[in-house]
Amino acid sequence: MTAHRPLPASPLIYEINTWPWLAELTARLGSDEAGVAMTLGDVDDETWDGIAAGGFDAVWLMGVWRRSPAGAAIARADDPLMEWFTGALPDLRDDDVVGSPYAVREYVVDEHLGGPEGLAQARRALADRGLALILDFVPNHVATDHAWATAHRTWFVGGDHADLTEQAGSFTEIAGHIIAHGRDPYFPAWTDVLQLNSFHPDLRAAQIATLRSIAQQCDGVRCDMAMLMMTDVFAGTWGERAGPAPDTDFWPAVINAVRAEHPGFTFIAEAYWGTEAALIDQGFDLCYDKSFYDTLRDDPGSLHRHLGPDDHPGPDDHPGTDDARPTMLRFIENHDEPRAPVAFDGRDRQAAVAFLTLPGARLIHQGQVTGRRTRLPVQLGRMPDEPVDPDRALFYRALLDVLRDDAFGSGAYRLCEVAGPDGVICWTRSGRHRWTIALNVSGTAAAAHVVPAWDTGDDVSFLAPRARVVDVFTGQRLQADADGGIGLSLSPWGWSVLRCGTGGPDVW
Repeated sequence: MTAHRPLPASPLIYEINTWPWLAELTARLGSDEAGVAMTLGDVDDETWDGIAAGGFDAVWLMGVWRRSPAGAAIARADDPLMEWFTGALPDLRDDDVVGSPYAVREYVVDEHLGGPEGLAQARRALADRGLALILDFVPNHVATDHAWATAHRTWFVGGDHADLTEQAGSFTEIAGHIIAHGRDPYFPAWTDVLQLNSFHPDLRAAQIATLRSIAQQCDGVRCDMAMLMMTDVFAGTWGERAGPAPDTDFWPAVINAVRAEHPGFTFIAEAYWGTEAALIDQGFDLCYDKSFYDTLRDDPGSLHRHLGPDDHPGPDDHPGTDDARPTMLRFIENHDEPRAPVAFDGRDRQAAVAFLTLPGARLIHQGQVTGRRTRLPVQLGRMPDEPVDPDRALFYRALLDVLRDDAFGSGAYRLCEVAGPDGVICWTRSGRHRWTIALNVSGTAAAAHVVPAWDTGDDVSFLAPRARVVDVFTGQRLQADADGGIGLSLSPWGWSVLRCGTGGPDVW
């Protein structure tokens, strides 16, 4: 039985786009004169040390599995995709188009990335530094040249020749059989992949075997578009083509079977459409919190309503879980979303303070801490050169240093009372130290009076009358009121991260 490194209650996860990351390391650190690219087995200790120094608990190496040559050819023949590629990488070369990591040809580490041994070396390097390894699992579809397409055609959603004409782009012919392309029901089909049939019992057995193999190589999986495999979603997408629904939903059957052999293995769901709670009930440890991202980006004024106690409780009182752990994974960018400085139109630093100081899992995307602005299409194997944004780099260095306090990994969380404009929201985290985080989610300067709430029966006597409060970003020192309240002045879209204590030498 493989031993897995467990994730803490509120893990900090670092997503690396593996292929272009290695290309960047090759260009920065140099390779031999033959132009051989670095592999996972070649990554030097200094690079791994630098990742570990960020305080991360896990690394998600996105896109390590064998990619599809057929998928890469499909991408090169797609004019809108090629236009996007050129926009992201102006000096695009033909060999930069390496195919989508979500059009998996085989769950074996791609030779270009170092193969299975290269991954094993990377896992050992991470484990030596106390970090877990997360990899991808794509349950909904496989590449068009995957071996199953010819060896097990009944494992796929099928069609007929009329479908090729009437639903052009949604079906394809493989070895004389018509098979549906993979799809999300709200978007056109993905033409580089084939749709697996969630209801087929042999397919489920094969997926379990695949996951058991993956579980021997890492500590957890991020499951792509996990909600598509749920019985009600799958039936709604494919109707009679899927056949009769089995008695057991896909994820409980699969997760329980894998955990029987790998009890410490972590399952993370990419989830949308309000399916998060159902997927947690079906066995996932963590689910994407896309509604939090959308609220923070598009309607920050309603963030307080999103942070109600039932939606985002502290780690000691989360409903519906046996181990009382937070179950949401939050982010302000990942490989599917625009870069944060672009998506948040300059509000990304406030957004980072919000998602990183709340309870739950937190995801930081490669390039986020240096202020990258170009979203790289996943089909590309090289990133454009972008200068480091010094202001954002310094900001993230300071914020990651704050996050090392156990208050943010396992400490209590409480929303606070705020007297002042509706745009000011505030919460506390408490562990070895006590922290107050305040945001002004409006474009108007705001003065507010906040009363910190702690996991101590709301006893704030430690704050008064000698209390000292310091804003760790500005260095400003504040004096708490007699009742423990704190007066704040926040700029438009401003924030304060306050460390609170008595002001004695044991604190400062």
